[in-house]
Amino acid sequence: MVDKITWQKAGRVSHPGRYMFTFGWLTITAEDLGVWAQFPDAAFTLVRLPPGSSRASSQDSLPANSYGDVVPDEFHLGAFEIPLHNDPEPGSLGEA
Repeated sequence: MVDKITWQKAGRVSHPGRYMFTFGWLTITAEDLGVWAQFPDAAFTLVRLPPGSSRASSQDSLPANSYGDVVPDEFHLGAFEIPLHNDPEPGSLGEA
């Protein structure tokens, strides 16, 4: 099971949305993309949505197996790690 994902592994997505990956559905927000814009090598922790959450329980556009069970898991991005070699650009954090 994948437990972290980088922008490269996410296919360098450029728009917020819900994307299908081999491990399930992943919702990426504008804020997540903002982190990757500033720190392209940041690795986010994948957070599985609990069964019965509003998104995970929605049957809209979720594929089902032959028994009618929803197959893929639902995830969103949690905490992220920034590699030590990945410093922000000068002035990007309000520095002069």
